[in-house]
Amino acid sequence: MSHGHNHSHAPAISGQNEKAFLFGIGLNVIFVIAEIIAGVAYNSMALLTDAGHNITDVTSLVLSLAAFRLANKKATSKFTYGFKKTTILAALFNAIILLIAIGVLGYESFHRLFKPEPVEGNAIAWVAGLGIAVNSISAWLFFKNRNDDLNVKSAYLHLLADALVSIGVVVAGFIISYTHWYYIDPLIGIVVMIVILISTWSLLKDSFMMAADAVPANINIDEVKELILSVNGVENVHHIHIWALSTTENALTAHAVINHSLPFEKKLEVVKEIKHQLEHHNIQHSTIEVEASGTHGDAIECA
Repeated sequence: MSHGHNHSHAPAISGQNEKAFLFGIGLNVIFVIAEIIAGVAYNSMALLTDAGHNITDVTSLVLSLAAFRLANKKATSKFTYGFKKTTILAALFNAIILLIAIGVLGYESFHRLFKPEPVEGNAIAWVAGLGIAVNSISAWLFFKNRNDDLNVKSAYLHLLADALVSIGVVVAGFIISYTHWYYIDPLIGIVVMIVILISTWSLLKDSFMMAADAVPANINIDEVKELILSVNGVENVHHIHIWALSTTENALTAHAVINHSLPFEKKLEVVKEIKHQLEHHNIQHSTIEVEASGTHGDAIECA
C-alpha cells in the first residue's frame, strides 16, 4: 500500500541568485571584450589567457542560470523527477570546459615562455586592475549563498580566483614596464593556468560524484542510518540509497523494519517522523519501504 506526502520546497534559484547571475554575466562580458582588445593590441599572453578563462566563466554562468531555470520546471510523465539534475550536469560541463581552456592557453603560454615577445607592461596592469574590480564585485554577489549550492559555489570560487589572478597580472605588468623582462608575461599565463586547474579539480570531482549518484559530500550515510534507527518503533534499517537530485536537493530510499505489533496507522506515523528527521538532515525526498520481520512490506513514498 502506498501513502504519499507532498512537500513544498524552495525554488532551485531565488530571485536574488538570478539577479546575481545576470549582473555577473553582463559585467564579465564587457570585461572579456575589453581584455581581448587589450590583449591583441598590446600582444599580451597574460591578458589573452585571462580573457580565455573569463570567457569560460561567462559560459559557466550562462549554463548555471539556464540549468537553474530548467530545474524550476515541473516534472512530466517522461521526466518524473523534473529537470533538477541539469544543475549537476551544468557544473560538470563547466569543469570540462575549463580543463579544455587550460590545455589551449597553457600550450600557448609555454610556447611564449621560450620565445618572449615585447609587451606593454603599464597597459597590462591597468586592464588587470579593472579585472580586480569586476571579479571582486561579481564574487561578492555570490558570497552569501555560496555554501547552499554547488553552482553558486563554483561561480563564487571562479570569480574570487580571477580577482586574485588579476592582482598577480597587475604586479607582473608593473615589473615588465620597469624591467622589460618580457618572459614574465607568459609566466603569469602559466600561473593563471595552475590556479584554474586547482579550482576546477574540486568542481570536476564534486560534479562527477553527483552525476554518478554518489552519496552527497555533505551527508554521512552512517549518521543517516543512526538517525532512522533513533526513531521510536524502528527496529532495523537496510538497503539505504542516497543520491543528489540537483545541486540543492537530495533523495533517499530505504527499507525500515518497524515493530510488527504496531497498528498500520502507527507505522505511518513512524514513517512520517523518519521523513521529518531526514528533511532536517538535508534529504528532501524520501521513500521508505516498511517491513515487519519475515515480510516484504509496503512502500511509503514522498512525492
